[in-house]
Amino acid sequence: MVKRILTAYVVLTCLGPALAGLSAKAAERDATCVVLLHGLARSPSSMRPVAKRMTHEGYQVVNQGYESTDHPIAKLAVATVETALSNCADQSSAHFVTHSMGGILLRQYAHDKGAARIRRAVMLGPPNQGSETVDELGGLWLFEAINGPAGQELSTEPDSVPNSLGPVEFELGVLAGTVSFNPLFSYWLQGDDDGKVSVARARVAGMKAFRTVDHNHTFIMDADVVLDETVHFLAHGTFDCSDQSKPPAHHEICENHL
Repeated sequence: MVKRILTAYVVLTCLGPALAGLSAKAAERDATCVVLLHGLARSPSSMRPVAKRMTHEGYQVVNQGYESTDHPIAKLAVATVETALSNCADQSSAHFVTHSMGGILLRQYAHDKGAARIRRAVMLGPPNQGSETVDELGGLWLFEAINGPAGQELSTEPDSVPNSLGPVEFELGVLAGTVSFNPLFSYWLQGDDDGKVSVARARVAGMKAFRTVDHNHTFIMDADVVLDETVHFLAHGTFDCSDQSKPPAHHEICENHL
């Protein structure tokens, strides 16, 4: 009996500091909010795989909806982001994970209000330099009816919203897809693309990390590698890059700009 007590004492003495460190780390993560911003003509339900993973990792999650097809980007951005931040336990700052146009809303918010409340962000398939699909289809009545005024603002023209916002001033990782299920859209896009945004136009000046993944625009948030790299970037400010595959149709890219 005495021997068991002594053994337990030794184990707790050795592991106590380590366990305390893990508890502190878990508590810190629990206090961190992750805001999710969906893409154009989508809803918070499209970000459920990300929400589930971030919750599993111990973060508070705010899966923020917004009326993406009803208003211009400038009108959507500040109201959407500030509403999301108001729902965080710590309203002073948050991490962000965005899909498609959600990334442009975040950039617009940072442009208008500054980046002080943005900790780290991961953008999935963002049209950071616009998309040629908007160049081709933006003038059509049906396109405007489906996508609203914000959709019209995502062209590749120099004065489009994405191209007018300048470099990012927060820690950003970008994940760009290389699989397309839409040959017509891909015909308009230059180089590898995800069916709506080319790899080249997902880039933005000031980003800290960039990676291509073998997935398409619509369902990029469902991919394990995307979720794994998102978790890694929020924790470390870099992508892992260690699990790169080499699909025959694409040249995979993984960059950390330290």
